[in-house]
Amino acid sequence: MSTDRTARPEAAGGKPGPLSWVASALALPLAPLYGALLAYFVYHPPRRPYHKKPEDLGLAATELTVPLDGRGRRLHLWLCPGARDRVVVVGHGLGLSKAASLAHAKLLSDAGYTVALFDHRNHGRSSADRACWGMSDRHTGDVLAVVRHLRAQEEYASARIAVYGFSISTFPSLYMLRKADECPVDAVVFDSGPSLELGSLFGNFVAAGGLPVPRFLRTGPSGRVLAKACGALATAMLRVEWPPPVQGAYARTPMLVLTGERDTMIPEAGVRALAERYPLAEVHALPDTEHLQGIKAHPDIYTDIVLGFLDRSLKE
Repeated sequence: MSTDRTARPEAAGGKPGPLSWVASALALPLAPLYGALLAYFVYHPPRRPYHKKPEDLGLAATELTVPLDGRGRRLHLWLCPGARDRVVVVGHGLGLSKAASLAHAKLLSDAGYTVALFDHRNHGRSSADRACWGMSDRHTGDVLAVVRHLRAQEEYASARIAVYGFSISTFPSLYMLRKADECPVDAVVFDSGPSLELGSLFGNFVAAGGLPVPRFLRTGPSGRVLAKACGALATAMLRVEWPPPVQGAYARTPMLVLTGERDTMIPEAGVRALAERYPLAEVHALPDTEHLQGIKAHPDIYTDIVLGFLDRSLKE
C-alpha cells in the first residue's frame, strides 16, 4: 500500500450509480471497521522493495543504521557525502521509502550538499514498531535521531543542517522544531504539506485514492462513514498538539513550503493557512501540479526554488 501518491481516475470522479449506492448502503456496517484498519495501515504499511537505489542516479552512498531507542530499533540511511558544512536530511512520504526521494537527493548532491536519506520506522529497511499510539512523537523521533546522529559525527558537528519532509511526513519535520534547543536545525523544506487542519487530511487521502478501498466502500454512505472513521482514528493515533505555537524555533527558523495547485490530498489552502502563521515561512504554489509531483511537473522551477532557499538559509 502506498499512502502518498496521486489520485487514481476511478477514485476521483463522480457520484455513484444506483447499483453502487445500494452496494455501499449494504456494506455500511463494514465501513467503520475498514476505516479503523486503514488508520492503522497509514502508519504500518506493507513494505515494498526499493524501486531505485542511489547508484541508479549516479549517487555515491554509504549505508548506515542509526539507533532509535534502547529496544534495538534502528533507522536505515543512505549517506551521500558532499560538503561537510552543509547537510540536508531527506525523508519520504508515509507508505513509501527513501527511494522515493532519490530525485530530490540528486539535485541536492549535484549542488554540493551532503545528503542523508532515511526510512521512517515501519518503512523501507528501518525497524518495525507495532505501536499504534503517539505516532507523532514516534515519527518526530525518527527525524531527531538522524539529526542527532549527524551532529555527533566529527565531520558534521558544526555543519548547517536542513530537514526536508514530504506529504504526511512534513508534519513531524515541522514538529521537531519543538526540540530545537537540544537538536537544532537551520532550515526546513516541506513538499506537499503540512496543513493547518488534521481532521480532514486522512479523509482526503481516501477520497483521492491514496489508500486502497474497495469501490463499494469508497462511495455513497459507506464512503462517508469510512472516511470519517479513518480520519478520526488516524488523527487520534497521532496524539499531537497542532498547530505548533509561533514561538522559539518556530519564529526564527527559515521554512520553504512547496505545494501544488491541484493537490487534493493536502490542498494548497490548508498549507498556506499553516505557513502564514510563521514569520520566516515562504510558500510556492506550483501550477497544474498534483500531490508530490512538483519535481516532475516543473523540474527547473522546483530546483531553482529549493537550491535558492537553501543557499540563503545555510550560508554562514
